[in-house]
Amino acid sequence: MADEQMATPGRPAPPARPLDEVDRTILRILRADGRASIRAVAEQVHISRANAYARVARLVDDGVIRGFSARVDHERAGQGASAYVTLKIVQNTWRTVKEELRRLPGAVHMALVSGDFDVLLLVHTEDNRALRELVLTRIQAIPEVLSTRTLLVFEETDLDPEP
Repeated sequence: MADEQMATPGRPAPPARPLDEVDRTILRILRADGRASIRAVAEQVHISRANAYARVARLVDDGVIRGFSARVDHERAGQGASAYVTLKIVQNTWRTVKEELRRLPGAVHMALVSGDFDVLLLVHTEDNRALRELVLTRIQAIPEVLSTRTLLVFEETDLDPEP
């Protein structure tokens, strides 16, 4: 449902309406449990189910909620190596590089950032050999990538949303 109502690529989403405390509480509940039922959300926020449904639908329509997903224990899912890879790229090539990085197996998050490097990429791979292959063969082969630095992740912890 959410994917059908999002802005199309190249077109920005309409500006979101201001969020009130009820909206922010709904977001906290859904961040903690994306599978929470509308009934459970309504009960926790002390509003009617119809109101809860309408608010969640509006948050999706406005692009505030971009989708629903599962938090995965990557090690238990067979992805025992995780790393942040920093990239320096040729100036003004972010759109091209972003499309290349989207296609990488195990890439789960990327950000264009300021500072000593241009892009921060989080990857999960089966093991260090697969990580090495991903960085040295796939990422460094992208023509617009000038250099990379790989930071191994020893332990990850998802931060729970505020109660």
